[in-house]
Amino acid sequence: MASSDSSVLTGSAAPANGQARRAAAHVPLAHEIRTRVAKTVVGQDTVVERILIALLTGGHLLLQGVPGLAKTLLVQSVARAIDLRFGRVQFTIDLLPADIVGAEVLDPATHQFRIQRGPIFVNLLLADEINRATPKVQSALLEAMQERKVTIGSATLRLPTPFLVIATQNPIEQSGTFELPEAQLDRFMLCHRLGYPSKDEEAEVLRRSLSLGLLRDAGDARADGGTAGGAVPMSAFDAVEHEQPVARVAELSEAMGAVQRVHVSDVFIRHCVDLADATRNRPDVELGCSPRAGIALVSAARARAFLHGREYATPEDLYALAEDVLLHRMRLSYDALARGRTGRDILREVLDDATR
Repeated sequence: MASSDSSVLTGSAAPANGQARRAAAHVPLAHEIRTRVAKTVVGQDTVVERILIALLTGGHLLLQGVPGLAKTLLVQSVARAIDLRFGRVQFTIDLLPADIVGAEVLDPATHQFRIQRGPIFVNLLLADEINRATPKVQSALLEAMQERKVTIGSATLRLPTPFLVIATQNPIEQSGTFELPEAQLDRFMLCHRLGYPSKDEEAEVLRRSLSLGLLRDAGDARADGGTAGGAVPMSAFDAVEHEQPVARVAELSEAMGAVQRVHVSDVFIRHCVDLADATRNRPDVELGCSPRAGIALVSAARARAFLHGREYATPEDLYALAEDVLLHRMRLSYDALARGRTGRDILREVLDDATR
């Protein structure tokens, strides 16, 4: 697969040098964002890359991991680094769709209904523990994630540009949770599974937590002219609030344009189609990947190539992203689950067959 794709990329279909220079000019911006996030979050370089891919392609990202891996802090750090309008919704079982998208409320002064916009009207929405909300609430995000608009009463409102949903999910705890429907999962371009940091990284996390210091509050003025301000130990979230952004939305938009110019060969497209089709023809797979998976794979590969300073996508991008793009879109049959099969095992077989 690598040899056939390389022949196409180095032939007449390869991008011109001028186009390559224009794309590479925006790479330092991504480096600055990653450097800024690394000041707050230790390790997790792959997760930062996936967030940047989602930002550069307008896709949505699902982060799966046990509590305490800095998922929320990571997302907030990226939003702060790019000066994005950031919103966070803690999903709970009693959450209503109106709590996310907004609702029509009666104005007592005019005796007429007006639209009260919800927290979804931001550039980056963090849906924390998304699987704790009922399917009715999760479905409220479908229109927003696919069409970037919401309907409140009889009015249809466009969401800000750019708009991105990053959701977090605890894959271990099942008490009080609801399984995400396939239609919801399919709208996430990427689903990345976070692991524990290495021992050295975890030691650095502890060192940083000890050096945060105190957060002091000026407090209210006292009668004697002093203040009654107090102090509390700072958290990493407090440190993020004091950071200045290194990029603006306009610069992010320019980088998105550069990603659009990254070359994707016809051979690469055919490989993506073949991979998605292979998941539909496995006896252990009850539901394979939809065409949206192929779209996500080529788009994400183009963004990853851009982040690595290349002006064309390679098989390396495809294999690096295959698990995050395809795995959450595959549903195994009951018989396969009973035999102890996993989606990762089957996807690995699909990738191995593709290289033969």
